[in-house]
Amino acid sequence: MNTEFAPFAHDHAFVEMMKCFEELSLRERLKRTLRGLNQPKSSGDYKFAVLQIQRMTGPFLAVALPMLAIILLLGVETEEQVAFRVRPITYIEVEPPPDIQDPVKPFDDTATINDIGLDISVDVAPSPEAPGSPTPQPIATPAPPLVRILSPIVIQGLIPGSRTKEGREKGRKDNEGTPEAEEAVLRALRWLKAQQLPDGSWPGQPTAMTGLAILSFLAHGETPGDKSPEFGPAVERGLRYLVGNQNADGLFRSKDGNNYAHPIATYALCEAYSMMRTPNLKEAAEKALRHIVRGQHPNGGWDYNMRQSERDDTSYMGWCAQAVKAAHIARNLEVDNLDAVFRNAVNGFKKNANPSGGFGYTDRGRGGLSGVGVLCMQLLGAGKEPEVNDALAFLDDCAFSFPDWKRQPYSGASPVYYWYYITQARFQAGGDRWDGWNRQFQPELVKRQIVVKGAIAGPDGTLRDIGYWDSPSAGEHHGGGGAPIEAVAWNDGKEVPVKGTLGGRVQDTALCALQLMVFYRNLPTFQTPDAFAGTDIGIDDKADVRVNIVL
Repeated sequence: MNTEFAPFAHDHAFVEMMKCFEELSLRERLKRTLRGLNQPKSSGDYKFAVLQIQRMTGPFLAVALPMLAIILLLGVETEEQVAFRVRPITYIEVEPPPDIQDPVKPFDDTATINDIGLDISVDVAPSPEAPGSPTPQPIATPAPPLVRILSPIVIQGLIPGSRTKEGREKGRKDNEGTPEAEEAVLRALRWLKAQQLPDGSWPGQPTAMTGLAILSFLAHGETPGDKSPEFGPAVERGLRYLVGNQNADGLFRSKDGNNYAHPIATYALCEAYSMMRTPNLKEAAEKALRHIVRGQHPNGGWDYNMRQSERDDTSYMGWCAQAVKAAHIARNLEVDNLDAVFRNAVNGFKKNANPSGGFGYTDRGRGGLSGVGVLCMQLLGAGKEPEVNDALAFLDDCAFSFPDWKRQPYSGASPVYYWYYITQARFQAGGDRWDGWNRQFQPELVKRQIVVKGAIAGPDGTLRDIGYWDSPSAGEHHGGGGAPIEAVAWNDGKEVPVKGTLGGRVQDTALCALQLMVFYRNLPTFQTPDAFAGTDIGIDDKADVRVNIVL
């Protein structure tokens, strides 16, 4: 007791009063509290116990609740695990639009340059041996996760809901696609999935082949997330590979000497962003597009490696134009002068258009790149231009008007590459041009697919068939690079064994699969859907369907 209260030390009442101000130790308070709980409720000891419990509850919860929260957080998914989690999207189903043409402003003809012939070969650096077995490869440590946000989506040039299961079935029915063609597509996607390497790439020229594989999965509506349990993980790893294989300036690292890989990978990222709205993809696509913008010639064309020159390469221009079109579809990619590049690209193709019909390789020639020129001008909103009509008429009169696996369309041409463009160009043209081609190419591709029975397990554990294509051209087997393979080509109508590469097989399989998905992949860009009149679905200046979907 303080000495100043010493005179009161023998005063019992005073002593008892001062005890009320003494601070008990935690141990004493606990003992007294437990003891008081056993006393009558009217007693002071019981009331003391209740008061102490009330006083200790707050501090206890302040410590316990954060600890509990930490324990719970340790048991849930990480950000990386949920990076590609997708909320269900409700698609707006629409009827196919009528064949109403959208007029396009005429473009000025440009000068000609010398023809040097078709050559889409690339310089391929040696690649490590890729596994020949279709068994899925183990997953390597991926690139940083692609963070997802939820925001309104604008889909243009894509039939609303066409890449859902129901949309695919409707697209096939409306455009006379067969169930056999769809089964061939699924076998091809499963084969592509089985060839994916641990780092998320595909063998051969990894950047270009990964871009083609991703485009094939996206065409079928396969995106990362619960809606694509069979193929979504492969798409996720492939996209992470592309983003991780991009330099800081936006240029994709590639093994091919002419850098076809850059526009192909850009095309894949733009289409993926259009469907997924993932911020990482937006940034990567914008950086990649800036190279395409800077690489365009003043006359609208492009050359190998995005270099400025007098050479306008129709084959290389084709992939640049498809990438720019995909960026146009995505709508909100922030790249300076992108709209001007879109419009000016038409002039680049017109520069290589032959006055008598067809498109040349680097000048006004006629031949295997006619399909490239036709399709790209259609995608760029110039489907009514005279050069397109003349080239379609030229293709109608060709000796190789329809696909024949045993014959090359042109001397030195790459058949699968040629048909990839022709199939889409005729689909865009519609009418008899499409119907006649469709009746020929569909069964031809289905019949020529090489099927391996029960080679891969599905999500439910059941074994499923896979399938791939080897080009009928011996020269095309090497286009993708990679590990050597044994294949079969055609020479004068006879099968001949050839040496090829696994990357070449990936390329052929992706291009063939994309053709068999033309029924539901894209809406003809020049058809105006009048059925949308009076709705909040708008039509832009290139007559692409614009659908606002709130997630």
